[in-house]
Amino acid sequence: MFTSILTDGSSAFSIWQVVICTLVSVVLGLIVACVYMYKSSYTKNFVITLVLLPALVQIVIMLVNGNLGTSVAVLGAFSLVRFRSIPGSSKEISSIFFTMAIGLATGMGYITYAVIFTAMISIILLLLNGTRFGEKKEKGHQLKITIPDNLDYTEIFDDVFKEYTLSHQLVRVKTTNLGSMFELTYDIILKEEEKQKKMIDSIRCRNGNLTVICARPQAGVEEL
Repeated sequence: MFTSILTDGSSAFSIWQVVICTLVSVVLGLIVACVYMYKSSYTKNFVITLVLLPALVQIVIMLVNGNLGTSVAVLGAFSLVRFRSIPGSSKEISSIFFTMAIGLATGMGYITYAVIFTAMISIILLLLNGTRFGEKKEKGHQLKITIPDNLDYTEIFDDVFKEYTLSHQLVRVKTTNLGSMFELTYDIILKEEEKQKKMIDSIRCRNGNLTVICARPQAGVEEL
């Protein structure tokens, strides 16, 4: 059974209780930040936020200390911050919830519980990130082709795609250059990566040597 270091029958906290909870929050936040950085693209500001967020949540929880009215106000503040934040990837959101859970545990004095579940979740995340779990067997590309507006794009590249891709799908058509050109966006899966240049050269012969871009889909923008 986990016990809280704050259950002493008093609503007041000693300076050492506050210091211990805060230090544990920062250390566990640092662990979460290191786990997040493993095999991920990240920014310094977001990593610093992951380090400090458990301590900030813990301080708020210790200030609330069972007060129902204050608890409702804190819930409203967290909701406001959530809806005024820039949408992030599912990994970023899960990391934020992870650090908030740590702050909740340390803020209530459950230090041992916070350490144990941080260690368990961190190990699980490292194992999942270090393996190919959840990866697609066939890695796709995003292909953008610029064509003049007088070119019928419906079937003009079908034979090229048939030769060089396993599958292709037109996902967006956009007018550019004041409507004088179209930008076509395809999701494709190549048969052979080394023939990417040949495919692009074949497309350039059809679109009048206008811009062709073939790249991996942008990572880290998946939604929950």
